[in-house]
Amino acid sequence: MPFTLSAPVHSDQTLKKSRFIGCVEPVADRVAALARVAQLRAEHPGATHVCWALMAGGHSAANDDGEPGGTAGRPMLEVLRHQDLDGVLATVVRYYGGTPLGAGGLVRAYTDSVAQALLQADKVLVIRWQLLRCVLPYALEGWLRRELDSFGASLAEVQHGDGVDATLRVPASRAAALVARINDAGQGQVVWHDVEAAEGSASAGAS
Repeated sequence: MPFTLSAPVHSDQTLKKSRFIGCVEPVADRVAALARVAQLRAEHPGATHVCWALMAGGHSAANDDGEPGGTAGRPMLEVLRHQDLDGVLATVVRYYGGTPLGAGGLVRAYTDSVAQALLQADKVLVIRWQLLRCVLPYALEGWLRRELDSFGASLAEVQHGDGVDATLRVPASRAAALVARINDAGQGQVVWHDVEAAEGSASAGAS
């Protein structure tokens, strides 16, 4: 499963008089990432480059912002990929110091800026949640409430009518197993309704 970050973390290094200010932070999507990049440009009007890389929702993007192609955004993105990160934006603000670093030097500088920031990061596991809705006999309600804990699931909503109409919130990776378990216990008496899309959220920390 992918990880995100609990809070922004930064790095700051100077190489051949060029200053590289790195940051990795949680973001919801590309729109939020671009807004953050625009904010950094406003905060650092004298910077030569504001390069960035994004992993969000399983999609990626990278921008060299005028650096030689493939020397900034792409290497930064690879650092995020190698650490199984999602919903994370990496940015590096560069103030050019007058001494060229060369392509290899740039790749190392941008990679290190992101990697050094991540050394301080608090990673949190991203859980994809799914909503399941079923109607089951009253005799199974108590059993269901007890059973949900073993799947890391919970009751999002319950209504009582001809049967117990229950909406369940379950980790997407456990949804199929939970459905099979309920069907087994219900012996053909459980009726399932449309399965709704899952949303993502972060769980407890893992550094």
